[in-house]
Amino acid sequence: MMTAQHLTKRYGGRNGKTAVDDLTFTVRPGTVTGFLGPNGAGKSTTMRMILGLDAPTSGNVTVGGRSYAAHPAPLTEVGALLEARSVHPGRTARHHLRGLALTHGLPKRRVDEVLDLTGLTEVADRRVKGFSLGMGQRLGIAAALLGDPATLVLDEPVNGLDPEGVRWIRTLLKSLAAEGRTVLVSSHLMSEMALTADHLIVIGRGRLLADTTVTDFVRDSGAASVRVVTPDPDALTVLLQAPDVAITDTAGALDIRGTTAEHIGRTAAAHGIPLYELTPSTSSLEDAFMTLTHDAVEYTAPQGAAA
Repeated sequence: MMTAQHLTKRYGGRNGKTAVDDLTFTVRPGTVTGFLGPNGAGKSTTMRMILGLDAPTSGNVTVGGRSYAAHPAPLTEVGALLEARSVHPGRTARHHLRGLALTHGLPKRRVDEVLDLTGLTEVADRRVKGFSLGMGQRLGIAAALLGDPATLVLDEPVNGLDPEGVRWIRTLLKSLAAEGRTVLVSSHLMSEMALTADHLIVIGRGRLLADTTVTDFVRDSGAASVRVVTPDPDALTVLLQAPDVAITDTAGALDIRGTTAEHIGRTAAAHGIPLYELTPSTSSLEDAFMTLTHDAVEYTAPQGAAA
């Protein structure tokens, strides 16, 4: 289990930039936890503090009840992928992994096992400088798995992978969680997180925005809406008014957010208001994420700007 308590990181002194602001969360074993946030939200800084690469200004984070540095053999406790390209380009994949294995007394056979697991056996003796982005990602994942750790911390693990590779890492993460391991993974691909993660930790501007299941996050986001067509929209609008309900009249139909189709239907029936259409929309994880983090985005492009 991984626990962060009041984790804070400031740069430049008291008046400098706060990258992580009083962040408290728990990542539990047996679950793939997605770590989400806009660019500049503090995800990478948080991951670096988990691994002892950055010291927190205040607060602490533990993995398995200890700080990362306190583990006598950290590679066997926490496997991490932060920078897949942080490998000497002149080394082969096999030599890179053997070097890591020697630091923890791991047998050579374990190197062969992770090479096979990540699909790199055929290129194991090629120099890393000739690897594609996807092959580099696979090598980074192999290094993270080398010590057979109970906890995995992966930053954008599907970056550069082809569709087969994306499916492979999704299946791998789910299987590792099913074995009872703790898995924390960040990604900007909301569609992939929707298929991979069970739980979400969402941050914005360094602060916790959500700590919940994927299902509850989407349901409670307010991003879902119900399309209603009725000959008496004004009367229905008055009846449905509530602090958390937003109603917009668009081209003869009402777009209603913050309540359910069931509640709308029951309200209309109770007051004799006919409904010609009552269609709930399905909100996606991306919709829910964009709704929650709208005010926490540090860099935004003007609407309609060319890509």
